Amino acid sequence: MAARTLGGGRWEVVKKGRRPAAGGNNKGGGRGDRRALGEANGVWKFDLTPPIQTTSTLYELGFEKIMKQQNKEQVPPPAVEPKKPGNKKQPKKVSTTTNQNQKQGRFRSLEAALKALDVAALQKELDKSQSMFSGNPSVWLKDLASYLNYKLQAPLSEPTLSQHTHDYPYSLVSRELRGIIRGLLAKAAGSLELFFDHCLFTMLQELDKTPGESLHGYRICIQAILQDKPKIATTNLGKFLELLRSHQSRPAKCLTIMWAVGQAGFASLTEGLKVWLGIMMPVLGIKSLSPFAIAYLDRLLLMHPNLTKGFGMIGPKDFFPLLDFAYMPNNSLTPSLQEHLCQLYPRLKVLAFGAKPEATLHTYFPSFLSRATPSCTPEMRKELLSSLTECLTVDPLSASVWRQLYPKHLLHSSLLLDHLLKSQERIPKKVWKSLQETIQSFRLTNQDLLRKSTSNNQDVITCEAACKALLQQAWGPRLPWTRLLLLVLVFAVGFLCHDFRSHSSFQACSAPLTSPLTRGPFTQPPFLAGCFNHLASCLLANKHVPSCTPTACKATAG
Repeated sequence: MAARTLGGGRWEVVKKGRRPAAGGNNKGGGRGDRRALGEANGVWKFDLTPPIQTTSTLYELGFEKIMKQQNKEQVPPPAVEPKKPGNKKQPKKVSTTTNQNQKQGRFRSLEAALKALDVAALQKELDKSQSMFSGNPSVWLKDLASYLNYKLQAPLSEPTLSQHTHDYPYSLVSRELRGIIRGLLAKAAGSLELFFDHCLFTMLQELDKTPGESLHGYRICIQAILQDKPKIATTNLGKFLELLRSHQSRPAKCLTIMWAVGQAGFASLTEGLKVWLGIMMPVLGIKSLSPFAIAYLDRLLLMHPNLTKGFGMIGPKDFFPLLDFAYMPNNSLTPSLQEHLCQLYPRLKVLAFGAKPEATLHTYFPSFLSRATPSCTPEMRKELLSSLTECLTVDPLSASVWRQLYPKHLLHSSLLLDHLLKSQERIPKKVWKSLQETIQSFRLTNQDLLRKSTSNNQDVITCEAACKALLQQAWGPRLPWTRLLLLVLVFAVGFLCHDFRSHSSFQACSAPLTSPLTRGPFTQPPFLAGCFNHLASCLLANKHVPSCTPTACKATAG
């Protein structure tokens, strides 16, 4: 209830049970009443208004204008950028980036990081992991890879490590650390395939980060796995090929996959050829991946000079695409890569023909023959014709295969026949017998085709001319023994007649051919002596030589 006080002439709030204080006309009574009112209501008043902000003086404003004008004259104004809603979080990103850079740059090189690695601490962590997860060996392996990759933070390197040896970075690992890694891999032998996939997929995930961690720890684990068990990477190559195709737009990821799976080849030539044929040859047409694929093949063949261990790995389906890449013009390879592949081609050819070429070359003959055309390059034509000749020389079944293909490959066969005509001297004589039979069968086929008047008569005529020339050359070098013996006999008779005319008897002949006839065992039988004397008397008298009868010879001898 509000009432007007008598003394002060002001309004005052009066609550129940309260009365106005006596002596309301005392000095300062109003203030005391207001204080008591506030205490009675239980409210304490606080001054919550902020202090008044100070404004710049006119002098300061004028000074700032002068400074801004000077700065505009000295420094060009910055470009105005639109404000982004996430600008407030930018300092945090910069700080995290600097922290990651410091984390990567803790060691200047991987060698320094390995030297600083505490092997005892690693063993302690692995023991702890094995005790906590005694029934889950895959956890042990993941802890090993994570620990190594965290501790071995060194400068990043390109995905293929082409500037280092094939076993880098595992070659830098100390003997003690290798023992720990191999011991753990032996304990968790059943989880190695999953562990390999874990390392590879973790590396791919790190490549998505900008910048990501260095991957030396995972690389060391992959090399340690495949050095002893390379088949872990080659049991399911189709999976990795699909993974390559899914990341085809990311060359760094593709090269990382190829490097990881390719480590299996350095332990075994067989597994290396599986990897190359399975995931690297299919990507030869990709510009960013072809250099590593060919460089890997070169390193693989250099590391395994004994090619016999790789026999049976390359068949006709794999060999002829390589032939096309090496010699076919205007393909997807650059000239330098194509030349590099041509240098590797002879060793690939040895691997393809295998340990028993005499039983396998007839399977290569059809593809060689179909590629031999007048339009192919001289280098490719030379390689095809020499390979076809080798097939005919080494494998006897190649001739029968050629007979079956001949009617539909007249143009290709004409090139091969012409090549055989030019290189006849280098073909063994035993091979020529079967070739002559084959060429004779070709001539019969040519006659039948000419009778039918097919559209490719010109090819038939060309093949017929080559077959005829081959047969003539095959029969030409034979020595005419009959004519040669007849010529020798005529020469001997003429020489004897000349000797008889000069000396008038066999006894007086000085020729080395006639003297043995009269002084050797031929003089013993009187019949032979009579024959020679009778022949000599007839020749000296320029008479017709009569028939040599026993009576005449005995008479002359007597």
